Amino acid sequence: MGRVFIVDLEGKVYSCIHCKTNLTKDQDIMSKSFKIRGGQAYLFREVVNVSTGNKEDRMMITGLHTVTDIFCVGCGLNVGWKYVSQTFLYQKYKEGKSVLELYKIVGPHDSNDLVCQQVSQLMIQ
Repeated sequence: MGRVFIVDLEGKVYSCIHCKTNLTKDQDIMSKSFKIRGGQAYLFREVVNVSTGNKEDRMMITGLHTVTDIFCVGCGLNVGWKYVSQTFLYQKYKEGKSVLELYKIVGPHDSNDLVCQQVSQLMIQ
């Protein structure tokens, strides 16, 4: 494996909660309505500075999806997952998009999300 180059982002940025490595920008949010076991999550068009795990089929609220977990390249924290392929046509818009779990990232969340983020920081410590 070669050297990892970190991409620095500008503007309103979301970063890894542990090492503060930039992951994505506010303008790349596609949806804020994702719910996970740990709380809330956002769907993003593009995410940088992550590595991917193995593909697997995972049953989710919206059905069976082929996904891969994504990990921060700075510290290795599992920050969410990326959709690889979809079975249902109405879910195809998710292919190639990534979900980041809010309790694993820091950034310009809405004011309602700040409480969730603060509670999540306590959970992860």
